[in-house]
Amino acid sequence: MSKESRRREALIYHAKPTPGKIAVVPTKKYSSQRDLSLAYSPGVAEPCLEIEKDKENVYKYTAKGNLVAVISNGTAVLGLGDIGPEAGKPVMEGKGLLFKIFAGIDVFDIEVDTKNVDEFIATVKNIAPTFGGINLEDIKAPEAFEIERRLKEELDIPVMHDDQHGTAIISAAALLNATELADKKMEEIRIVVSGAGAAAVSCTRLYKAFGAKAENIVMLDSKGVIRSDRENLSGEKAEFASDRKIDTLEEAMVDADVFIGLSIADIVSPEMLKSMAPNPIVFAMANPNPEIDYNLAMDTREDIIMATGRSDHPNQVNNVLGFPFIFRGALDVRATKINEDMKMAAVKALAELAKESVPEQVNIAYGETRLNFSREYIIPKPFDPRLITKVPPAVAKAAMDSGVARQPITDWVKYEDELLDRMGSDNKIVRLILNRAKTEPKRVVYAEADQLDVLKAAQIIYDEGIGTPVLLGNRETIIELMEELDFDANIEIIDPKTKEEKPKLDKYAQIFWKERKRKGVTLYDAQKLLRQRNYYASMMVKQGDADAMITGYSSSYPSAVKPVLEVIGAAPNVQKVAAANLMNTSRGPLFLADTSINIEPTAKELAKIALMTARTVRLFGMEPVIAMISYSNFGSSKNPHADKVSEAVSYLHKYYPDLAVDGEVQADFALNSEMLKSKFPFSKLAGKKVNTFVFSNIDSANITYKMIKELNKADNIGPIMMGMNKPVHVLQLGASVDEIVNMSAVAVIDAQQKGKKLQEELKGKIN
Repeated sequence: MSKESRRREALIYHAKPTPGKIAVVPTKKYSSQRDLSLAYSPGVAEPCLEIEKDKENVYKYTAKGNLVAVISNGTAVLGLGDIGPEAGKPVMEGKGLLFKIFAGIDVFDIEVDTKNVDEFIATVKNIAPTFGGINLEDIKAPEAFEIERRLKEELDIPVMHDDQHGTAIISAAALLNATELADKKMEEIRIVVSGAGAAAVSCTRLYKAFGAKAENIVMLDSKGVIRSDRENLSGEKAEFASDRKIDTLEEAMVDADVFIGLSIADIVSPEMLKSMAPNPIVFAMANPNPEIDYNLAMDTREDIIMATGRSDHPNQVNNVLGFPFIFRGALDVRATKINEDMKMAAVKALAELAKESVPEQVNIAYGETRLNFSREYIIPKPFDPRLITKVPPAVAKAAMDSGVARQPITDWVKYEDELLDRMGSDNKIVRLILNRAKTEPKRVVYAEADQLDVLKAAQIIYDEGIGTPVLLGNRETIIELMEELDFDANIEIIDPKTKEEKPKLDKYAQIFWKERKRKGVTLYDAQKLLRQRNYYASMMVKQGDADAMITGYSSSYPSAVKPVLEVIGAAPNVQKVAAANLMNTSRGPLFLADTSINIEPTAKELAKIALMTARTVRLFGMEPVIAMISYSNFGSSKNPHADKVSEAVSYLHKYYPDLAVDGEVQADFALNSEMLKSKFPFSKLAGKKVNTFVFSNIDSANITYKMIKELNKADNIGPIMMGMNKPVHVLQLGASVDEIVNMSAVAVIDAQQKGKKLQEELKGKIN
């Protein structure tokens, strides 16, 4: 994608369909006059009076306790510099979005139009009663230091300047683990810090809190080494001034154990790297390009331990590992501040988490066989679901131990459950899917590439590195649409009806005819059928000329499924294929099957669908908890429809006793674990969170997923075809661009898995 196209896409993203990235959503009922009279006059007077009696009641009756202000004056915005409060607002909204999706914290972003420190502080103090915490953002140094210091002294709610402390906390956790792996001690390591801004100062202070010695630290700014004999040093720079008689980064790097980069790209040369001590630790955190290229650094020193700020390399120092969870813990104990003890607790929690066994969901997301504590894994991954239950409790305990918690937590098990519940609205499933697909991109053939939305999706797949598109359709139309989209890439375009494709078409037709000649297909029929895109694209996948296939955007589901079933067919030992949809609901991911293929499955087929769906759920790193859905609860009706579901459950219990599956059960009981446990304590689902629904027929499954999609605006991924011999997936008619992108990523993951399985089978045969 060209720079201009990327610019246009970013502007459209922020402008449509609603300007901005965050909104206020009511949390109480408001449908009746009675509701409104409670929400406002006269009912609202009662909580007002209670708060007047005791200000602490504001946490009981309002949203203050889960509301953070992201406040900036736009003087040091995200690599853009001093662009002003209005121009900085999109960044602050983005920070609010991250607070919400990672820790369930609500945010108002506040842009303050002043560069005067006293005015800024006065503004924040005046609005502080609204909030449970203050996140200062993108304020230039040295003003940022004074603003944070004074606000922490003068307010009784948590205040943190994330630009300073976020990077410090994450990098300190990484440094603790890196020194352990390098067999070095914090009190002995020699540290070079390139950069002297807010983040660099905060990082270095925190390293000292963990044992680093001031005499072993050299800090540099744009003028070179900050020496004690330099004149007119700010208080922060004077704190780290060195007595060593050196001036340059090149001199400072000689025999250094650690390099901390918070400056600009490409200032560290291979020669500098070679001059460092054995097992050097290099955190090159300049964004978007580090102080030394990752691959160059790794090629220069085999013994290096390296981290960057980039997601495409191991050991990403990403602030999102810190600020949402630190504020979460601080808010949950009503801390009066975020102090050094709380920051150090967050550091230790992150460092320890990197040493624990990694959940399969994380391995899958990052395309790893098994992540474990090593030189390439010294810090947890941003998608690690354990962060929400590890960091906030550590921060909350530190707040309690240091005497700044006004509402101590007594039941830690209950608290962890509450933290998990907060994440029900977003389980990061889409990001996990896209991230995993990127680890091993595959060739995806789009059978309807001359449709604008399909081509838009293919462009995203290409630009994001998710896969390599193969565009099937009318060549002239595709080229015209690519020019319209500014899709300037060397992408393969195939038009099966052109003379250029006739040799391959004839080859495919011969193969298809040989397989179908005893099923009424003549060679002429085969040649005619292979001119149709779905037959041609299916044969490409079958013959290995593409790894996966996406179709169905512009045709009915049955007409799109028929060719792929005839050409590709079911996998060995699969009698019938099925389809599942993944809905990203407010309570987390929910898989529904069979949504598209089997109209009225038998009890045995229903059981097989449940087993295929279970495998699909595991493909996404989750353990299936399956409810076999009916209008009946555990034999309450003797109708054949209910009996069929019950029979399928009996089969599964007999032959797959370890599978968490039960029924027949009504949908509301399946979704309400407490109600199910109360009424049916004998059920294998009692006390569990159901994440998979298997319906008795296609009517109920298809209607349910489409109602969830439209009524709740839930992300929909599917239908995911299950049981196919090759990675082929058929969209619903008129799927959105996002749905096509998500299904393409699923197709890539499917191809990855089938490829691994084939390799294992071949290896077994050779052995």
